[in-house]
This record gives sequence, structure tokens and C-alpha cells, in this order.
Amino acid sequence: MSWDGIIRAYHEFLPVTETMPIITLQEGNTPLLAIPNFVTAIGGDLELYVKYEGLNPTGSFKDRGMTMAVSKAVEAGSKAVMCASTGNTSASAAAYAARAGLRCIVLLPEGAIALGKLAQALMQGAEVIAIRGNFDDALRCVRALTEQYPITLVNSLNPYRLEGQKTAAFEIVDALGDAPDYLSIPVGNAGNITAYWQGFQEYQASNLSSKLPKLLGFQAAGAAPIVENRVFEHPETIATAIRIGNPASWQKAVRARDESGGLIDKVSDQDILQAYRLLAQTEGIFCEPASAASLAGISKLIDAEYFPPGAQVVAVLTGHGLKDPDQAMAVSEAPLVLNADLEEIAAVVMALR
Repeated sequence: MSWDGIIRAYHEFLPVTETMPIITLQEGNTPLLAIPNFVTAIGGDLELYVKYEGLNPTGSFKDRGMTMAVSKAVEAGSKAVMCASTGNTSASAAAYAARAGLRCIVLLPEGAIALGKLAQALMQGAEVIAIRGNFDDALRCVRALTEQYPITLVNSLNPYRLEGQKTAAFEIVDALGDAPDYLSIPVGNAGNITAYWQGFQEYQASNLSSKLPKLLGFQAAGAAPIVENRVFEHPETIATAIRIGNPASWQKAVRARDESGGLIDKVSDQDILQAYRLLAQTEGIFCEPASAASLAGISKLIDAEYFPPGAQVVAVLTGHGLKDPDQAMAVSEAPLVLNADLEEIAAVVMALR
């Protein structure tokens, strides 16, 4: 069967009208991949999968929400959309705005955006403004501007964003035949953990699953406002996608955690980078650093003997590794440089054995 995006696939679960234009890049339908080599490497006894959202059209989960937000903006007659972003939202907003013929304005923290994400937004025609401040400062400005001017806000405060993002939960259940025991997910602005919980609840209410998973959210230690129950005025982490000190969906995420019987914890940058490299080297799956927070958290919980033996766990990989090529190069060994001499190359190759 052909795939034509999440709105057509799950229209009965979405606030779709007959007159709403569907702005799509055929997002969704991302693979759910078993990662047994990774489990062996971290010493676990789990049935572990990753939901590889980096294979969405712009390389992150944001496309699920953006197809709904931009479609609704067009339906409402909007001519422009605007967002604050740590990178992925800007890339997605720019792509879907271009598809719809809308103006796209983006506010970014100066010098704090991964190159792969900034390049996407610029190439797709976004009007990018870098501010001297962090993501929370940018979002505050965007909220004020979209209230004063006829511009549609497309951050996760827009309820249609979460409606689209919840479809990833549907896909997980469709693939497994039921909800997993646990879902592990990075937490930044906290909209995605909220959306997944909504999706799992709606599928269970429709008798399409028999249970609900426990939600396991993970923030970076340098940007862990929910874990420490305080705003981080100056959040710091190499995981730029979750470098957020005052999440917009904070209370919704806490509710989702508590209703599911799960937890929200923090992991260090060192642990994030270790999981990031280990996943690539054991499974051939390249995710952006923030995505690896979900796997670093699982590793931490294995060490704490949190999981019962054989538990079925899904970790969400929110973005593709090519979103942040600089970080990948920083943690990798530089290529060997040799002469174009067969004997010299052969000697090195055989020595590496």
C-alpha cells in the first residue's frame, strides 16, 4: 500500500475537516527497529526497539506536528508562520511553509544551533533571526509577536502540533500489535512526551491496544528543569535539541509521567555521547545527540536494575545524526591520510587487523 502522510493515514483520530487542505511531505511511517547488539553491549535483558524519527522528510519528528499545524494555518487563511527553535522546528516549519507557499519567520538562539538544522531552514527560504539569548527568550518573543500580528505560531504550544505528533504512538502499536511496556523519550520543550501519551491513550480507548506504557523521559543534566523542579536560566548541554530551561509543556509532561506511572530523569552529556556512538557502532543507526538521551537513560535504568527481565521497551530517536555533523566529527577519529600507494595502504590495512 502507498503511504501519503499521517493525516490521511490517521484522519479519524485527527481534527480534520472536509475543507482543510493537506500540506504533506509524506511524513510518518518511520521504522521501528530492534537493536539487540546495543542491548548486549550495555548488558541488558530487554526487548529493545528504536522508533527512528530521523527518517521523516526533514530528518526529525517535528514533521508530524508541522503537517497538521501548517495545514490548519492554511485552512484559517494565514499567510505566515513563526517559531522559536533549537533547530529541528525551524527546519520543519520552513519546509512545510515552502510547500504551502507561506512566509516562515524563525527566531534562533545565536551560535547555539547545529549546522545541519540551520542550513535546512535557510535553504528552504525561512527568514532567520538569531537573538542574543536562549530558546526560552526566543519563544517568549514569538508568543508576543504572534499575539500582536496575523502570524500563526507553530511551536508545540499550537495544539495541532501535538495532534500530529501523537501519531507516532499509533505507529508503534500498529507495528508491535500492542503498546510496549515502556517508552523512553528525550525531553526538551516537553511537547513530544505529552503527545505520545495522548496517542497511546486514544488507541487504548478505541480498543486498538490493551495496555498503556510507562513513560520514561530524559533531560540533559545541564538542562533538567522538570527533574530539578526549577527553571534553568542558562541551560547547557551538547544535546542542542533539548537545551531548554523552561519547557512550554512542563505541567503536561509531569501529568503524563504520573498518569503512566513512569519517571523523568536526567543523564549527563558524557552518557549521551556514549550512547550516541555505541548505537552507531553496534547497529549502524545514526541519530542526533539529543535522541541518544533516550538510550542513555535506558542504560542508566539497567544499571539501577529498574526493568523486569525481558521487558519490551521502545526508545524514540527524535532526529537524524546529520542534523549535527560537527558533534559527530568531534567524537570521531580523524581519517588516516596516506599516499595513493598500494603497498603503503595494504600495510596499514593489514596492521589494523
